[in-house]
Amino acid sequence: MQLEFENVNKKGLTNQEAKKRLQRFGYNEIVLSKKTSKLKIFLSQFNDFIVWVLIAATVISGLMGEKADAITIIAIILLDAVLGFIQEYRTEKSLEALKKLSAPTAKVIRDDKVIVINANEVVIGDIIIVESGDRIPADSLILESESLKSDEAILTGESISVEKKSYNNKTATRDNYLYMGCTVTNGKAVAKVVATGMNTEMGKIANMLQSIEDVRTPLQERLDKLGQYLVYACLIVCGVVTVAGVLRGENIYDMFLIGVSLAVAAIPEGLPAIVTVSLALGVQRMVRKNALVKRLPAVETLGCTNVICSDKTGTLTQNKMTVKRLFCLTKKLI
Repeated sequence: MQLEFENVNKKGLTNQEAKKRLQRFGYNEIVLSKKTSKLKIFLSQFNDFIVWVLIAATVISGLMGEKADAITIIAIILLDAVLGFIQEYRTEKSLEALKKLSAPTAKVIRDDKVIVINANEVVIGDIIIVESGDRIPADSLILESESLKSDEAILTGESISVEKKSYNNKTATRDNYLYMGCTVTNGKAVAKVVATGMNTEMGKIANMLQSIEDVRTPLQERLDKLGQYLVYACLIVCGVVTVAGVLRGENIYDMFLIGVSLAVAAIPEGLPAIVTVSLALGVQRMVRKNALVKRLPAVETLGCTNVICSDKTGTLTQNKMTVKRLFCLTKKLI
């Protein structure tokens, strides 16, 4: 928590004290890290070893006058980059969805009066009033409650509303707290704000999502190794052909061009396009299931997954229990 509990004062803060705390702790909102520019996202699509190999092949083909081959390879590289860019740019805004979970307004007690303010102006120590249907503006300790229940599915995945209780001046438990972004499904309560913004449970989730380290997928590692093998093979082919031709008395320049031509021909230009299209089809299938995939290679990682650990069923489902089929003895009715 950002601040230790103060003596309970149900008259709330003064407007002057609220302004001081707002300056001290900042606005009650989810802060997203700096967005990656479109150009940077696009250029990152070329940060792959096998793409570098294809770019080298394009340059060599161009210098040798093989314009058709050079144009074909460039088109394949651009197709690969565009597909990757589109997918990553679409999901770049996925974190912004967390902001939509915040309450737009909050009912607080200021200067002994109940007023409605923007939820991002709620500060630690504010006394808030919530009732059935309200979105909770910040993590709060329940002071008084009446038949209070809260839907915490966005945090725990639990589909059933959680019964909440008033704080009894002893050790506080999760049942004594209301959490930012959750919804009051029943009853009403008076609660004291104990955490705002990025220090709330919702803020911690946002912070974790933004601090995920990029790890290369098994597919990317295998493609990198394939690219290295291709480079070694091409250099060997070029060297062997050049040396063999020179030993037979051929012109060294002509033999070098022939060796380079064979080396370029050995590079599978269509491989990145095939991989990208296959991954894009996989992403589209995931999208139809309402799943967001930030980067194309991440789809392949699912195929390498053996165990998925989850502590809540609702985390992997839609937090709903719906009858899909109805059976009567051995006869299927629906």
